[in-house]
Amino acid sequence: MIKSFYKKIVAALALFTLELLLAWGLFLVCVILFLYISKQVVEGGNLNFDTAAFNFASSITTAGFTSFIEFITFFGSRQFLTPAALLLIAYFLFVRKHHWYSLKVPVVALGSITLNVVLKYLFDRPRPAMPHLVEASGLSFPSGHSMVAASFYGLLIYLAWKHVEPPVWRYSLVAILTFLIFMIGFSRIYLHVHYATDVMAGFAAGFMWVIIGLWTLRKIERFSRKEIDPVVEEEPVDAR
Repeated sequence: MIKSFYKKIVAALALFTLELLLAWGLFLVCVILFLYISKQVVEGGNLNFDTAAFNFASSITTAGFTSFIEFITFFGSRQFLTPAALLLIAYFLFVRKHHWYSLKVPVVALGSITLNVVLKYLFDRPRPAMPHLVEASGLSFPSGHSMVAASFYGLLIYLAWKHVEPPVWRYSLVAILTFLIFMIGFSRIYLHVHYATDVMAGFAAGFMWVIIGLWTLRKIERFSRKEIDPVVEEEPVDAR
């Protein structure tokens, strides 16, 4: 009995350590990638990666695939993500009754949108000078669709990983959401409204933000439980 309990503790610690290493490893990769791409953009060099990505997108362009891509890009738009985020907040407020998760959604989503606007005006990169297949306005770097998709669906990946019990469902959801993030980013290149470097930087910034947001809120949550809960529990009860 004790031996079995010990094995469970060791397995839990090993899994926690692996998840922690993966999270901070991803964060480090995202930081390096964003800094590298932003340096290239600021210097205004010839980015062959952008040209190669546009050439590949053009090589697979068909009317049917364009319709599919327009459908996919909708899932990274404000028109879809705003009501989706509100529904998720309502779910955690009234159904699941997990107020900390209801706070994580707006922090991740609104924070990502705000950071994207700041970064766009900081780098001031125009959109690609080629005919856009959909209407698009504003600045180009980093891609807003890619950044917000990485943060919002990245949050969903975190929630699925933590709370979906059957492994087959957990891994399936993670795979589907990861693929959706990738396809939303690719859709912006295919539709000629963003450079590939805009998309890669958007992914990097979005994943960075969701990791920072979750880590910060987790620290605040632990502090509130440690500092506030004992005070509430020790508060004298009025016997009248």
